[in-house]
Order: sequence, then structure tokens, then C-alpha cells
Amino acid sequence: MRFEAPETLDAAVTLLRGETGLARPLAGGTDLLVQLRAGFVEPDLVVDLKRIPEMRHITAENGGFRIGAAVSGAELGEHPELKRSWPGVVEATELIGSTQIQGRASLGGNLCNASPAADSVPAMMAAEATVTVAGPDGRRDVPVEEIIAGPGKTSLARDEIVVAVNLPPRPAHSGDAYLRFIPRTEMDIAVVGVGVSLTLDDAGLCTHARVALGAVAATPILVPDAAAALIGTAVGEDALTRMAAAASAACRPIDDKRGTKVYRIKVAGVMARRAAELALDRARSRS
Repeated sequence: MRFEAPETLDAAVTLLRGETGLARPLAGGTDLLVQLRAGFVEPDLVVDLKRIPEMRHITAENGGFRIGAAVSGAELGEHPELKRSWPGVVEATELIGSTQIQGRASLGGNLCNASPAADSVPAMMAAEATVTVAGPDGRRDVPVEEIIAGPGKTSLARDEIVVAVNLPPRPAHSGDAYLRFIPRTEMDIAVVGVGVSLTLDDAGLCTHARVALGAVAATPILVPDAAAALIGTAVGEDALTRMAAAASAACRPIDDKRGTKVYRIKVAGVMARRAAELALDRARSRS
């Protein structure tokens, strides 16, 4: 195995493009290194991205934020403006692993590992985040929900890299939240994860909403019907009940050691309601 640590994005793309065998980018490495040690993957080339400056910074941009794909979860948790604007995204990232893992795990790595249960992904989808992808043909911005193609699979070409996660401006009277259910009290994989983001008008009616689920299908999924149940309402009891039902109806889970299909479908509705209530509280308190 060959290890390279380029200092520019162009050099990283060139390395990936020139490798005829299996190549893997490395952001935080908290998934890739485990896979290497377990023998699940045997790449011919590993390209460490952490020396590329634009992948290591959080930048306020166009009223929102641009987060380098190799920025660690610990760094997100220490950024006061980002936490204030998108608390759900930050909280989801902070659920990835232990304190030690937080020093390495990144949004870009969590996304590109392409786990159906990735904690940060439903939160980013609810936030309408996009990612900047770089490859031999230049750069393009892609909605987060278009990246994961299946368990362990992405829509990226073999010589493309996720450079940054882009979070949009946060409107007034808006809030987001991410909640998950796990079998243990911490450091486990989600049975269900739910991201919700919503915006209210001056009268308290919901004008925009997004609901995303993790661990209930082959990929994290957006649930337009759940969002539609909230839009145009004051997000009261009836709207929350309909939203929870829509979230459960969208689930296509599997049975595994963490939960049965029936259990996951039930829990999805419960967690979606709780996440919506938390997002609503945050929206009402945000001027």
C-alpha cells in the first residue's frame, strides 16, 4: 500500500486519477483505518487530505458556512457561530463516537463512508446542505442526499473528492434538530436517526420544513410527506401526529440485532415528533 499526503487539491485529484488499483481518500480516518485493520479493504493507495488547507477550515460564506471536509467534529463543537446557526448539524456530528474519535471524525468522512445509519447525514439533509465535489473536470455542488448511493457506496467517481460541506444562511424564526435512538446510552449505531429543520413566519406558521431519516432504509432518506404535514400549520398536535405517521410510513428498514422492522418503524415516528418539537422550540426562540 502506498500512502500520500498532498498539500493541494489538484495534487490529490491527480493521485486518485493516476491510480489504476484501489484508491481511498482519508479525511479523519475513523472508518477507513478500522476497515484496513479488519481487512475489509486493501487499497493500493491512501491519499491523506488533511494537509490541504481548504479542507481544514470553517468559513462564513454568503450568510452560511463552508466546512472543510476534513474538519473534525471537535472543531465544529467549538465554533460558536456554527453551533448557534445549525445546532442540529453540530449535535449530530458530536454523536459520532467517543471524545477521542471526535478529534478526528469529520462530516466529509461520515458522508462518504456511506453508512445508512450515519448520524450527520440526516441532519445535513434536513439543513439542505450541499457538498462541493472536485475532480479532473473541475468542481460541482451536489445536494447531500445525492451522494450516498447504497450501503458503503457513493455517487462519486473514483477520482472525485468531497472538498467541503456548504450550509445555507439560517432564516429568522427557524430551527433544526437531530435525535437518534440507540440500544446503549452512548457510542452505538443508530436504530433510527431523525433530522428536522423548519422555518416559521411572524405569525408562527410553518413556511418551510425538511425531515430526513437514517437507519431505516438502504440510504438516509428525505420524507417530503412528513415536511408537508408541518408546512402551513402552527405545528400543533394534529400536524405533529400526521408528521410522525408520514415518517413511519416512509421507512423501509431491515431486521438486525439492533431492532426489528416493526420496532424501527414505530420508533421513527416517535423520534421524528421529538425532533420536530425541539426544532420548533429553537425556531420560536430565534429572532
